Amino acid sequence: MNSLNSEAFTLFGQHILWSDMIGNLFGLAALALGWRRSIWTWPVQFLAGLILFGAFFGHLTGSAGKQAVVMLVALYGWWQWQRGKGQTKDGHIAVRFATWRERGAMIAAAAAGTVAVALLFKAYPTLSWDPWPDAYIFVGTIVAMYAQARGMVEFWFAWLLVDLVGVPLNFANGYAFSGFVYVIYGALVLWGMRDWWLRSREDARPVLEGAPA
Repeated sequence: MNSLNSEAFTLFGQHILWSDMIGNLFGLAALALGWRRSIWTWPVQFLAGLILFGAFFGHLTGSAGKQAVVMLVALYGWWQWQRGKGQTKDGHIAVRFATWRERGAMIAAAAAGTVAVALLFKAYPTLSWDPWPDAYIFVGTIVAMYAQARGMVEFWFAWLLVDLVGVPLNFANGYAFSGFVYVIYGALVLWGMRDWWLRSREDARPVLEGAPA
């Protein structure tokens, strides 16, 4: 990973690392594949996590830990979508809105997880330079990926909330390319949210007896 951690180029006074650039481009591709409900979103997310793990390991241990968890959740998402593919006429997974109980559970898990991880980061300062926002992004990413694995439209809302903090934090930590990619994430999230929202209504529509498939 030494060559990947070297500088690729300088943009607006920010030093762009190869690992930061390549990892985030894979992450961007994974989000686009998620929008299309392609099961390949999960291997690509795993690969993005692996590359970014190498980028952060050694100096941003908390961020590296986040990528390790991302890889585990990507494996879970692959398993879930393998089980659920073929639920719709186009052969992909069906998407839906979460129930109020599921939303409450995810919000509670996100809040409790953020506090717990932030306290861990504060107890061990070498894990993160910015404990609270880093913990928020860490836990928010996991919640978003879990919702994606379950085919919930709320996945997009969670990503949008992560973006709101992820953009300034990445720029502040010197990961300019990550910051630029998070801006593009925001645009993809809005389009993906609309697509999944409409598809959730189609997937929930009952099929009339005798109607053509």
